[in-house]
Amino acid sequence: MQDENTLREVAKDCVHCGFCLPACPTYQLWAEEMDSPRGRIYLVNQILDGAELSSAAAEHFDRCLGCMACMTACPSGVQYDQLIEAARVWTEEARSSGPAPAAEAPADGKRPTQDRIARAAIFSLFPYPRRLRAMTAPLRLAQRTGLDRRLARSRLPARVSPVLGAALRLAPPSVSAAAARPLPERVPALGTRRAVVGMLTGCVQSVFFPRVNAATARVLAAEGCDVIIPRGQGCCGALSLHSGREAEAIAFARRTIAMFEQAGVDAVVVNSAGCGSAMKEYERLLRGADGGWAERAAEMSGKVRDLAEFLAELGPAAPRHPLPVTAAYHDACHLAHAQRITRQPRDLLRAIPGLTLVEVPDAGTCCGSAGVYNLLQPAAASELGARKAESVQSTGAPLLISANPGCSLQIALALAERGQDIAVAHTAEVLDASIRGRPLLD
Repeated sequence: MQDENTLREVAKDCVHCGFCLPACPTYQLWAEEMDSPRGRIYLVNQILDGAELSSAAAEHFDRCLGCMACMTACPSGVQYDQLIEAARVWTEEARSSGPAPAAEAPADGKRPTQDRIARAAIFSLFPYPRRLRAMTAPLRLAQRTGLDRRLARSRLPARVSPVLGAALRLAPPSVSAAAARPLPERVPALGTRRAVVGMLTGCVQSVFFPRVNAATARVLAAEGCDVIIPRGQGCCGALSLHSGREAEAIAFARRTIAMFEQAGVDAVVVNSAGCGSAMKEYERLLRGADGGWAERAAEMSGKVRDLAEFLAELGPAAPRHPLPVTAAYHDACHLAHAQRITRQPRDLLRAIPGLTLVEVPDAGTCCGSAGVYNLLQPAAASELGARKAESVQSTGAPLLISANPGCSLQIALALAERGQDIAVAHTAEVLDASIRGRPLLD
């Protein structure tokens, strides 16, 4: 986390112009000043000046999706991401060395007990693929027997805990045993080798969306890359970093850095927008760390590339076969706003013969997924998901493409709840189908 003086300087850049207000999803929902970026910056300034971190302030920080749409809209270049990350550290892990007197008391005390228990459960499970995989067995049984649907209709899980209700509602369908098999540690380039790249398989991604990882590896290999997929991968730290669990994020970051250093790759390719955003922040996260970690983090951040970003830099080698479909493209927030990558995925998709790409109205507004936000703030997330589904439906496209599996899951659920039969795919899956000349999602 940045020190107090740096945070003050960052906060000073806000001139309270209000350009962030219409871009902020939570301000759109509630029209409350303190649920806007400008309002949250005001709260940060108050805490830096010695005000107590109240439960109300903590709730306003918690309600932020961290979508960073405000940073795209801001004419003054305010680095809101640094401010909200600091605020979340105060509310989640408050330390005696924090930037405000209020941080001397555990900020977790500002949250209800049920919320603290839910967060503890989420972060003891989701960043660990083996644990998550083991816990999915009862879920798969419930899905096969239809028990999950009966429970959802009864609303019993939501009455026990809103987080439990949201988790059951959002649970993705089971994957086949073949799809769940681990990828090999090395996928050789097809044809002339053009690069050696590492590939992040992720934590939630590897358990619930292995088809996206497999498609990513095939696309990279087809484009002339040796793909190195280190064994034993876990969380890159994104879930922790974006939730204020700084010490945990640092531990995950160091593990990920060391793993890909040993792989000896030219670049590390990431197919999940939130993960890529977090890994590009390693330099800031470990700034000032001893033992050479600051330098190692900076080098790793410089190697991280989103899949679309990397493929655009590399240039196409594999031929594309036609995919006769009209598709809408959804901008994942941590790709469009945090990484500022919007053109590259669209260029890649428009280069596929037969594919017609259409834009989603209000494309810059978050769908409500936002890491674990749709678990912790299910009501707000559900409303944002419904709004996004309505926008997607208005395009008339039978296919939605997104570069982030969490977004895909959130929007697919919202579309299904509206009775809309619209397929949802990751950019990697669309490119893979075109390169292999196979039906999409075959």
